[in-house]
Amino acid sequence: MAAARTNSKRRARAATPLFILSARHRDPLTHMVEQAGWQPIAARRSAGAEARFVTSRASVALVDARDALDEAHQGVRILADAVEANAGALLVLVSAEDSAALAQFHDEGATHFLVAPFSDDEFLQALRFADRHAERVGGGYRPLRRSGEEQPGDEPASWRWRPGSRTVELSPALARKAGFGEDEGRRVSLMDLFRRLDAEGRRAARFAVDRLIATGESTAFAHHDGAGGARLAHHLRVEGAAGEIVGHTETIRPDAPPGFHSRDPLTGVRDGQAARAWIEDQLASGAPHQPALVVLLLAVSRFDAINAAFGRATGDAVLQAAARRIERLVDADNKRRLVARLAGAQFAVMLAAPTSLAEGRFMAVQLVEALARPFMSGDHVITLGSRVGVVAAAPGDDPASLLRRASTALVEAAASEAGPIRVLDAGAQNEAAVGDQLEIDLRRALDADQIDILFQPQVAVTSGKITGVEALARWRHPEFGELGATTLFGVAERSDYLVQLSDHVQRKAIAAAAAWPAVLDGLRLSVNITAADIVRPGFAEQFVALVGSLGFAPERLTVEVTESGLIEDLNAAAHLLARLREAGLRIAIDDFGTGYSSLAYLKALPLDYLKIDKRLCEDITGSPRDRIVVRSVIDMARSLGLGVIAEGVETQEQLDLLAQEGCNLYQGFLCSPPVSAKELVELMKPSG
Repeated sequence: MAAARTNSKRRARAATPLFILSARHRDPLTHMVEQAGWQPIAARRSAGAEARFVTSRASVALVDARDALDEAHQGVRILADAVEANAGALLVLVSAEDSAALAQFHDEGATHFLVAPFSDDEFLQALRFADRHAERVGGGYRPLRRSGEEQPGDEPASWRWRPGSRTVELSPALARKAGFGEDEGRRVSLMDLFRRLDAEGRRAARFAVDRLIATGESTAFAHHDGAGGARLAHHLRVEGAAGEIVGHTETIRPDAPPGFHSRDPLTGVRDGQAARAWIEDQLASGAPHQPALVVLLLAVSRFDAINAAFGRATGDAVLQAAARRIERLVDADNKRRLVARLAGAQFAVMLAAPTSLAEGRFMAVQLVEALARPFMSGDHVITLGSRVGVVAAAPGDDPASLLRRASTALVEAAASEAGPIRVLDAGAQNEAAVGDQLEIDLRRALDADQIDILFQPQVAVTSGKITGVEALARWRHPEFGELGATTLFGVAERSDYLVQLSDHVQRKAIAAAAAWPAVLDGLRLSVNITAADIVRPGFAEQFVALVGSLGFAPERLTVEVTESGLIEDLNAAAHLLARLREAGLRIAIDDFGTGYSSLAYLKALPLDYLKIDKRLCEDITGSPRDRIVVRSVIDMARSLGLGVIAEGVETQEQLDLLAQEGCNLYQGFLCSPPVSAKELVELMKPSG
């Protein structure tokens, strides 16, 4: 009778898809679930199982290990990330004699199990439990916006503290939230911050920090803010070899459903529940005639092999480093972008309106390139690959359908030989058309003056004084918004428009600097030249003449050239740089540490500065091995009489370590992002 009621209830609603992978019992299982009202999508072999599960729209995947244990293990490993990323459940059927394998199935990603022999009713009840799990994990969320409240993706409120230190480093958002004025800076007294907590908050903070130090496991605590009423939650984790404690802080919304504020305990980014809640919120508020958001689903390749070769601890460390690298690249404006870990080695990057598939594709290219750079973990140098699926929200989408389409794009990217990125467009443009359109738009952009020049300060490490700036190009695209130099010059190179763009940017930057007010008279200007410039006949004479015609003093100008540009034609580079130096200009090698990094060519070229690539600066706070690499680069530069400029410095800890190693200058968000000439004037004004 109970079974009859179950079957009747299941038939009363629309058939629910169920994915079945069974090498020996596919047909009997298919018949049984059909009788119970499910819609089975069944397979005997694990090959292609991930793609079939994603396209099936099922929330539950059933893997039958009876009489096929090895095949089932392979199937679970293949399906696990796709099931988790789509808020599903993975049910494994195991024979009693193989029950010892349950622990391995759990480690591989299974969420439920049933041991044979079992009755039909027990089997159907197990499916119902798995289905309920999927509903709860991936159920609809509709968070309500409240005026004045922070939203997911806003400027992050966070803090860092090294055990034993008397000061805490606060993000600007948390400094404002805690009531510190602009003149108090980002590093504040630990006791001063503690006094701003109520008694309950101080007890909770001590307990959470002590537990984190003792166990190393991520934890959290909550308290009322200083104004009373709202509650703040701090999610804590240990980061780096120095055991630094990092806290992410957010306001707890009383109307938010469970999971809306939740973070992944391993990496510190948002988790799957929070991602789905955020998507629901964005879909509800999306503007008409444009996608409410674009989703990138990224899978780190070869991650199972890394765990097998180096151990789970190394795998976890690499995954944490990958998450930090993704966050750094994605959180450019900290207002409309969210990063979440959905499954084992799968991350979602979400871009809120105004956005486009073109922006998503450019972001995907940058992510693939960023994750391709080697990772250091202890004595290991580990190289990762990645695949990305990109989709835009369509009318009628909910979080489940949008993430399901992103999974489809990711599966197609993994199966394709055309490249690691697959853009699924439900509308008109495909990715090739987007690229063609940008190449056409670039020609118009130069005539329409859509290329802006910003200046990023370069600061003396010892005095903290701004001594110069690097000129950086930005494209104000009328449809896609602000596009950075990487995208801009990439489009120019594909369209054979690189020389024209380089001339335009160099002329505009030097002309802007020549018109600076008196307060900026003491600053040096750095401009970039490309590999194409190096091999252009007569470029040195043309460039020196340009500087003279614009009225900018050549002794205040530095020319930056990348390693790759030098190596393409070393003889031509040496000749060109010598001519520029004869005219009074200084020469810097840019992005050092990303290419050949050869002492031989450094000795052969007339150089004044070596700029350490920002990825090396990011890693200096990691292991002692990372620090030794940076120290070696600085020592090598100093032995050649070169000044050292560190790029991408974001934290005081990075700067302190670079100063200890003998770095001369730095640039990065710790001082300032790229700014306009007017904003640069304000930075140069004496404080107070």
